[in-house]
Amino acid sequence: MLKVAVLVWIVLGASLAGAAMIAVLAVPDLAADAMRLVPRAVICGFVVAIPLSFLIARKIARPSVG
Repeated sequence: MLKVAVLVWIVLGASLAGAAMIAVLAVPDLAADAMRLVPRAVICGFVVAIPLSFLIARKIARPSVG
């Protein structure tokens, strides 16, 4: 399950990091301080993706019923 979680984390982390970066750049007040906020937003996106990837991997690894 760990291998699946890592693969899901890579994809989900990149997606959430990109969405956070776009959110920072789309808001003019935040974009003015982008050099400081973009790396923080990207790191937050990858960190938020960690527990979500384990939940998704658990659902993938669970045998289907029916």
